[in-house]
Amino acid sequence: MEEAVERIGTTLDEQTTCAELSRFLCRHLCDAAAVDLLDEEGTGVRSHSPAALRRVATAGLVTVLEARFPDEDPGRPDGGSLSMRALAEGHPVTAAATLPGGRSAGALSVPLRADGRRYGALLALRAGGSFTADETDTVHFLARLTAGRLAHARRYAAVQRTAMDLQRALLAEPGKPHPNLELATRYLPSGSSALVGGDWFETVRLHYGRTLLVMGDVMGHGLDAAVDMNAYRSHLRYVASTDLPPHRVLRQLDTAVAGDEARRPATCLLARVDPARGIAAFASAGHLPPAVFSREGVAGLVQVPVGPPLGTGAGGYELVTRTLTSEETLLMFTDGLVERRGEDIDVSLSRLARVRLPAGVGVTQVLDEVLLRLDGLHAEDDVAVLAARLRHHPGTGPAAPVAV
Repeated sequence: MEEAVERIGTTLDEQTTCAELSRFLCRHLCDAAAVDLLDEEGTGVRSHSPAALRRVATAGLVTVLEARFPDEDPGRPDGGSLSMRALAEGHPVTAAATLPGGRSAGALSVPLRADGRRYGALLALRAGGSFTADETDTVHFLARLTAGRLAHARRYAAVQRTAMDLQRALLAEPGKPHPNLELATRYLPSGSSALVGGDWFETVRLHYGRTLLVMGDVMGHGLDAAVDMNAYRSHLRYVASTDLPPHRVLRQLDTAVAGDEARRPATCLLARVDPARGIAAFASAGHLPPAVFSREGVAGLVQVPVGPPLGTGAGGYELVTRTLTSEETLLMFTDGLVERRGEDIDVSLSRLARVRLPAGVGVTQVLDEVLLRLDGLHAEDDVAVLAARLRHHPGTGPAAPVAV
């Protein structure tokens, strides 16, 4: 039993846990074992049809699992299988079985139950013999142990889904930029992270055809990070509506958030794009700099003074501007796109700066190519990216450079 506690449920993956149970049984108590789970919505207390069970793990002499059970009655409401009988009765059930070739075997099925809910059943077979009362009690203990691990895994997965659904809902409908700006966005949750992050983006329409582009990243992971991300986004919309320049927006936001000790710090990059004048104004609160891709597909990083993250109350944000033409594409991103574990951030950013895209690609293709070249689908952290380009109006030339 002590060994079982250490070897069963080493991860939060249901299939892995069930495989660990079946292998453990075959090492110590039986010749073959299988674990069947109910669908997640079928974990209540009512009886179930055999179709509700799905086999997720086997071990030992798998051919033994082709055994026939003389007592099975397909005409029963529960299908008459040994596993369904164990689920319906709520305790271990034994039976005689006949193996391929006519050899007899003892079979034992035990429901996987925890906290009054049923998660499935395990089936164990022993060729040429039956299970003693002590062995049945041991298997019953292993079943309860596994069910507890499955219950924990499903609760954890439910919280993860809630956080992911919240974040996707928040990111699914960013504000609409002015029609004079083309925009494309992507959010990619990390495949290796156990928890959702607080990455987010936003666009806010301003007066005179200008648009404020926002990229942010709440520190930490989990449901709390997603909730804080929503709070930052709401604060920013309110402050941005006053039409302050980006560095003053960050200052106001930092002051407002610093008064809430429960709020997590966050990095944030603002870009106010003015298509009529061909200008982009930037301010950063601890965030990585944006990149601008030329028509030829050559990337260049914008040198934006980096202030402290939001929520520190330290302030000290600066504004920097640059010209932006309708042939250039602005790229804003969170650190998951470029950062690699154990690598200096300057090396990570230089990898982005070396990216060369096909000449003349559209805004959406810019995102697709960057994510492909930097392997964003396999990033170690969540990735949020935003690409924007001034719309070219026929009959107008590029905006004249503006002195800063």
